[in-house]
Amino acid sequence: MIHGPIRRSAGLVLCMLAGACAGPQPTVSHSIDTTFLKDFTETRGFSCGQPSGVDLTPDGSVAIFLRSGPRDVVRNLFEMNTTTGEVRGLLRAEDILQGAQEQLTAEEKARRERMRISTRGFTSYQLSEDGSQLLVSLSGQLYVVRRSDGKVTPIPKSAAGPALDPRFSPDGTKIACVRNHDLYVFDIASSKETAVTSGGSEDLTHGEAEFVAAEEMDRHTGYWWSGDSQWLAFEEADQKDVEKLYIADARHPESAPQGWRYPRAGTPNAKVRLGVVSVTGGSPTWVDWDREKYPYMASVHWGTFSPLTLYVQTRDQREAALYLADHTSGKLSQLLTESDAAWVNIDSDMPRWLADGKEFLWTSERSGEWQLELRRADGSLVRTIPHGSRKLAGLVALDRARREVIVSASDDPTQSHLFRISLDRNEIVALTDGRGSHGGKFSRDCNTWIESASLLDGTNRQVIRGRDATVRHELPSVAEDPPFTPKVELTTVNIGPRILNASIIRPRDFVHGRKYPVLASVYGGPHSNVVHSSARGYIRQQWMADQGFIVVSIDGRGTMNRGRDWERAISWNLIDPALEDQAAGVLALGDQYKEMDLTRVGIYGWSFGGYFSAMAVLKRPDVFHCAVAGAPVIDWADYDTHYTERYMGLPTANAEGYRNCSALTYAAQLRRPLLLIHGTTDDNVYFTHTMKMAEALFRAGKPCDLLILPGFTHMVPEPEVNIRLNERIVNHFRKYLVERKPEA
Repeated sequence: MIHGPIRRSAGLVLCMLAGACAGPQPTVSHSIDTTFLKDFTETRGFSCGQPSGVDLTPDGSVAIFLRSGPRDVVRNLFEMNTTTGEVRGLLRAEDILQGAQEQLTAEEKARRERMRISTRGFTSYQLSEDGSQLLVSLSGQLYVVRRSDGKVTPIPKSAAGPALDPRFSPDGTKIACVRNHDLYVFDIASSKETAVTSGGSEDLTHGEAEFVAAEEMDRHTGYWWSGDSQWLAFEEADQKDVEKLYIADARHPESAPQGWRYPRAGTPNAKVRLGVVSVTGGSPTWVDWDREKYPYMASVHWGTFSPLTLYVQTRDQREAALYLADHTSGKLSQLLTESDAAWVNIDSDMPRWLADGKEFLWTSERSGEWQLELRRADGSLVRTIPHGSRKLAGLVALDRARREVIVSASDDPTQSHLFRISLDRNEIVALTDGRGSHGGKFSRDCNTWIESASLLDGTNRQVIRGRDATVRHELPSVAEDPPFTPKVELTTVNIGPRILNASIIRPRDFVHGRKYPVLASVYGGPHSNVVHSSARGYIRQQWMADQGFIVVSIDGRGTMNRGRDWERAISWNLIDPALEDQAAGVLALGDQYKEMDLTRVGIYGWSFGGYFSAMAVLKRPDVFHCAVAGAPVIDWADYDTHYTERYMGLPTANAEGYRNCSALTYAAQLRRPLLLIHGTTDDNVYFTHTMKMAEALFRAGKPCDLLILPGFTHMVPEPEVNIRLNERIVNHFRKYLVERKPEA
């Protein structure tokens, strides 16, 4: 999935490719106060010091969380008594490292990249099912923390290599992990480790999620415990036919390039299958489904309340099937299928089984809207669970004893709220209020929960609540407060029959009667909205506005929380419907708000937003007068299979669509200033995208600016580099929207 920048490396180079990226570098006629940028980047957007990775013990008596200092990214482990509010530290990373540097393997770095993790120390933990133990990893070493007295027990290092994706068995007596592409089980009492799979290699992995599963299916694991802790289901991924792409760090020509399996659109994927093996090892039983018809293994569920189920997809993602598997024979029973003429979305939280195993919950879009369904163990429908006029965003928690669910839903796409709904009675209770984004983490009995709220008024909190939503305590944050609260105006614009949500941010020293250049802050792609009722999400846009711009964001067709037809309007054409809405939305805002100078409009974004920005100046130069494209997908033929083919189909089936949606097609038409930015070691949107665009512009005799980030991946968190990056973006817009008036 293509999202925005944060990751560290060592340097920054501003390049102007001869001819293609020629022309003088922008002059800075107005100095930029970078104090805010320094504070913003060093605090990770003022998130350092906030509790993260929050969880509750099963009985709700204790909240577990990770927290760093206000200006560091090293997270340590804490817990809070939910009754008294007492907080105590459980474990510090420094207590283990003793001044040594944390070491990460290439596989762990790649796993964190897929999960968008840029912090250090304890980046995650696992709470045992009974709540008595915690499992953490640091520098490839595993540690078990006993909560009762804080005792820390290191798990002996293995000759097989560092542990990846470690997890407790449901009974808490064992730990499974992946070492050197095979699955291992460690018995805590006897300190004995057993390899339960064999033959793992870079090309044939056991227990690991393949690239597209981790990047696009929200499946970051490749193995699953049985509820009785005696068996493990695991993914075997044969990647021999998957194309290998190589990334070299040009700063270090003495180092060999590193190869990664990356399936580009239309090329072979990993061949996956699901095996089941005993915790003592032995020959696996292979689960038998039609892998030719359903090559994607989207999700697997197994555990204390869940029998072994798997959800598989066709290559074109227009059909998916849910199966119940017999782990001893590998035989399957089909529970249901989903189909869609465009594509089937994956809800990785489904199915959720009730306590008696006779029913399960399922979510489906077959009605045109997400619906929550109660189904019998054979897959037949019992009833659809009503959630009023609100659009369902997902299941948050299940109270099996009371037969109640907590769902996230809202009648406003810019907000999210929590509701408690009975599975058997038409009872809906609102648990949150206040305009903004609300989430929750619930104890097993749902009597205690932690609300995470980020509101339009700037409120940002994590509070412990009881069943009736009464506040008990607030989780302690040591984060610095932002120096200002963004001045956000949320509005809508009508584009024919379509109503688009939009946000407007003006400079804090805004002068009525003055006209300002406009910047469109865009993502524009599926599964990600940029207009929301959370002021904290606009902090950087407010700083951009304070440099003398009005910053707007618009969610057009293709974005989420607007129903099936709205989202799938971009099927087989990722740019034209969305760009039409973005351009029309900007013009409509300018017509409504006279302070917006529509003769000076810029657009910027990262990842899909970078692609969108480049296409905006290529295809709609009448509206957009300059652009900054960060880590852009230039040609969809060079992006991964599962994401690209979901929206664009196979290249052989939609050749004209791929040509129409490629920025290379329009390179010779560029007549607006364009700044391309890319990290050279990006393994999500490869650097080849920007290089191909720069070459196409050069051959067409079209100038552009090129900013290369040596050694950076898809994320750019290093403070010094992030400061210069944002400074460079502002200067680009100042040069072309302020210091010189765009040509007609």
